[in-house]
This record gives sequence, C-alpha cells and structure tokens, in this order.
Amino acid sequence: MSYTKHIYDLGNAIEVEEKHTYRLRSPGMKREKKKKLTPAQMKAVNQKNKEKKCRRRLRKHFRENDYFVCLTYKIEERPSNMAEAGKNFSDALRKIRKAYAKAGYKVKWIRNIEVGTRNAWHIHLVINRIPDTDLILRKAWKKGKVICQLMYEKGEFKDLAAYLTKTPETDKRLRESEHDASRNLPLPEPEKKTYMHWKTWNKIRVPKGYYIDKDSIYEGVNPVTGYPFREYTLLKLKRRE
Repeated sequence: MSYTKHIYDLGNAIEVEEKHTYRLRSPGMKREKKKKLTPAQMKAVNQKNKEKKCRRRLRKHFRENDYFVCLTYKIEERPSNMAEAGKNFSDALRKIRKAYAKAGYKVKWIRNIEVGTRNAWHIHLVINRIPDTDLILRKAWKKGKVICQLMYEKGEFKDLAAYLTKTPETDKRLRESEHDASRNLPLPEPEKKTYMHWKTWNKIRVPKGYYIDKDSIYEGVNPVTGYPFREYTLLKLKRRE
C-alpha cells in the first residue's frame, strides 16, 4: 500500500500530512465506501482548514515577540454591522501601513473581527512588532482601547490560531466573526514524498532535535476518497528564534 507525505517546514515546527493514494494502490487494498459530507461536516472541514492556514502563517511569518493586540470599541463608537467594522479596521490599517513604511518596514497582520451576543465589538490582531508599534496603533485606532501583549507561543501558536479563527459555531459567545490576513503572508509549499510500501505507516519517525505533539495526531478515513490519512506535528526541543 503506497502513500504520499507532505512535509511543511515552519521553522520551529514541522507539520506532516500522510494519505494513501488510489493511483498506486496495492492489490487487495481495502477501501471504505465514499460518503457525501453533510452540511455540518462540510462546515467542520472548512473551519479546520481555516485554522490550519492561520496556524501555518503564524508559524512561518511571525515570532514569539510580535504583538497580539485587542482593539476595542467605546459604546458610542460601535459599528452597526460587519461591513462597517471592516471599514474601521481598513481606515486604521492605512495609517499603520504608512507609519511602518516611514520607518522602513512592511506591516504583516492577521485579524479576527468579533461581535458578541451582547453586541460588544472588538478586533483581535496579530502584527509584526517594530519600534514604537504600540504608539503607532494607539495613534491609528481612535474607536476605543488598544491592548498590546507579546504573542503567546504555546504549542507553536496552535492555540493562538484557534483563537484567531473563532466563529459562532466554535464559540457560543459570538454572534458573528470575520477572519482575514495581509497578502504578504504566503502559505508555505510542502516537500512532497511518495512511499511505495505501507509498512512504515504505523510508525511516526521523529527526527533528532524534535518531539511529537501528541495532541496534533489526527487520523481516520477520508469520507470523500475512502482512504486512510494521518496528520501530526513535530516541535523543536530547542526553539529557534
């Protein structure tokens, strides 16, 4: 039984995706019946993919000492809808981008606009830190408070990625949310390998200097293809700054 392996080297983390391929199927290999995803299953798949993309962007393009920011709204400044909130962020971003350019930097960001069930609006933002970033943000955002803290790297930003992609389906305190990122955060391309024998499938090989994040192991049968798959993450024992 053959399978393909996609390896994403993200600095302090290596993400691996393994899946069996029907094109190189061995004689006698069993395949489960294909199933059509339900709307709920499709939502779950889309949410998992959104979180995965966010996590890879964080791991590839940001560092532990960049900023995790919360932009709040005064009650009288709250937007009437998500489109207005998006415009508020875009207006502030123009000022931020101009200040970064003046200092010789390009701004990188990931954000999630959120409104709770009690109509409390706020924006969670990850942004690359340069000298005086906190002052730049405070000057650009006049709708409420600017709360800055250094990014938390637990699990190599796995928890942060989940937080930045929250939706009403994943957090019942939310009424609506919208996730977005700057265009200068390209997703990394994986190294691709194909193995002709299935016997190594059950054993995860951990390279020297890494350990496996046991909570990241995710395996099962793809209902669309009917073939088994596995995903997992390897983390560096000693973080590289």
